Amino acid sequence: MDQFAQPRLKMADVARIAGVSVATVSRALAGSPLVSEETRARIEAAVRDTGYVVNQVASGLRLQRSRQILVLLPDIANPFFGEVVLGIEEEAQRQGFGVLIGNTARNPEREAALARQFQTGAVDGLVLLTGHKPPGIPPTRLVGVSEHIADPAIAVVSIDNRAAAREAVTYLLALGHRKVAHIGGPTGNILTQQRHAGFLDALGGDADPALVQFGDYSIASGEAAMHALLPAQPTAVFCSNDEMAIGAIRAARASGLHVPHELSVVGFDDIPFAGAYDPPLTTIRQPRRDMGRVAARVLLAALDDQDMPRPAVLPHTLIVRASTGPADGK
Repeated sequence: MDQFAQPRLKMADVARIAGVSVATVSRALAGSPLVSEETRARIEAAVRDTGYVVNQVASGLRLQRSRQILVLLPDIANPFFGEVVLGIEEEAQRQGFGVLIGNTARNPEREAALARQFQTGAVDGLVLLTGHKPPGIPPTRLVGVSEHIADPAIAVVSIDNRAAAREAVTYLLALGHRKVAHIGGPTGNILTQQRHAGFLDALGGDADPALVQFGDYSIASGEAAMHALLPAQPTAVFCSNDEMAIGAIRAARASGLHVPHELSVVGFDDIPFAGAYDPPLTTIRQPRRDMGRVAARVLLAALDDQDMPRPAVLPHTLIVRASTGPADGK
């Protein structure tokens, strides 16, 4: 043994220097909101002064926790999820938790196999971007993002999708468009239903069936839906996500229409390349990174038996770009 080795510092040393209990130090290092900012600052100063390093493995063993959370998402290739996951990871790491990603590929068996990591103790809780609850997991160990889940006991972090869709279509009406079409997502999807309801709200509650089509949130489905809508001669189209909006622009161009002079197009989500497309896409921006941060915060608070507000509804923003213009094309 090295006779010059320094003894390993303990949490009790930090507590003694900060003038608080060991339990308070533990809560502060875990990011608990129960610790005041003044106390947290003293503890952080003591940690810096002593060079104390948290042993997360030992902490997890004491608490019988893995200090890992699992994010279940249906399609890892969908660019919508990237910013959400970044927000989850940032908040989880701040509180000393790791994040695992499970791509369900919309396969129920694969989803169930991934969710079983909770029963094995490999993860402490799940963040769901799938829109439904895996069986056998307590609601207090689950948080949903974006899509509301049938179980009302599960907290969900989202925007007001109906209001956002209503705002997008109202904007098109304000530009003078009177034949506004809609391309929705899969018909059984709650987001599809909420955004379609907002579309109808803006139109006064009714729409010409010839001006409504549904896809599966992919570019190809948006393209196919737009081709089906063109015989009705809409001057604008509101799409339930950006990828279908890009598909709609592709279909319009293939049919010789100019966007936005002959067809205005609005998307939803503001995915990373929405602003880089030609023309840049007018869309509803979801605060995806903030949604991820809040979801992680709610889940980790629940793991610590703290109450958090739910559901959490975050603000959306209509981002106006060059894919929309007046109905007369001027």
